[in-house]
Amino acid sequence: MTATEIQPQTTRAHEVFGDFWFNSEPVIISALRGRVVLIQFWDYTCGSCLRALPYVNEWYKRYREHGLVVIGVHTPKFPFGKNPEYVQKAIERSGISYPVVMDNEAVIAARYDNRDWPTTYLIDKHGFIRYKSTGEGQYATTERVLQTLLYDAGVFDEMPMLMDPLREEDRAGSVLYRSTPELFAGYLKGSIGNVEGYAPESAVNYDDPDFYLGDRIYAVGVWMNDRNSLRHYEHETGKIILRYHALGVNVVAKPEGDSTIEVVVTQDGEFLTGENRGNDIEIDTEGKSVIAITEPRMYNLVKNPAYGEHVLRLVTESDAFSLYSFTFVSSAIPELISNN
Repeated sequence: MTATEIQPQTTRAHEVFGDFWFNSEPVIISALRGRVVLIQFWDYTCGSCLRALPYVNEWYKRYREHGLVVIGVHTPKFPFGKNPEYVQKAIERSGISYPVVMDNEAVIAARYDNRDWPTTYLIDKHGFIRYKSTGEGQYATTERVLQTLLYDAGVFDEMPMLMDPLREEDRAGSVLYRSTPELFAGYLKGSIGNVEGYAPESAVNYDDPDFYLGDRIYAVGVWMNDRNSLRHYEHETGKIILRYHALGVNVVAKPEGDSTIEVVVTQDGEFLTGENRGNDIEIDTEGKSVIAITEPRMYNLVKNPAYGEHVLRLVTESDAFSLYSFTFVSSAIPELISNN
């Protein structure tokens, strides 16, 4: 399927029987004939998903009175995402009021042959999948198709104007800078750059190479190599270093046990400031930029004023710090932003 046109009525939408429901009793897809359904696969640690959620929230507010049903399918990227408590907190943070089902073993995702976050499906009044959009973007196209399917379902009320883009990079035709791709820390999908490499389910003492290639994670100190994470293994100082190209940086991290972990964050050898610190960074009384890891989730580290290349360092002495992944935010190339 493409994300730019309505598809023929060839594929029936599958049921979304999952592990746990939020905001609703279980929703039966086959009982929704005559109504338009939007299903979005997401994960609460996925940066692209969190950037897409404001659009889905607004569509739900705009079109539910016209019969639209919205269902979020939470298919976790990491094992801790199977915990309903963490997902509930994420739903509250994101202001989601539509039904969400947990798909802990990716059964629903498999039935929809879905492997990406976020992915949005639109289902017509007859229960057929008519549209699929993968990843960020295509918001105006998605809303336009949504309106078309509602009209086809017999809704004759005047529809609102399409949403204005929330960010310049969301505008149709925007050309973005190439940013560093998502970097995973665990040995299953790992992006480690140290010459020591991975030793699965073992602790490795990593030396600082003092030279950092892009698109790699470098560890310094003793780190346990887990399937999905690198876990700092001793109380002595541990560091994570990476060279990246982007506008902003997010990290997915988890405190082991009930600990609250403090991690000092620097960029290009300097502490972050009010001009470039992310939403989850605090500046302490000594001017240090620090992040408190209190629960497993995505934390926003850096929001640079402009796209560029930087070296980021995370420093901790806690042996309860588990690092899962980094994600990066790009921006539109100013010279190529359309004024149409």
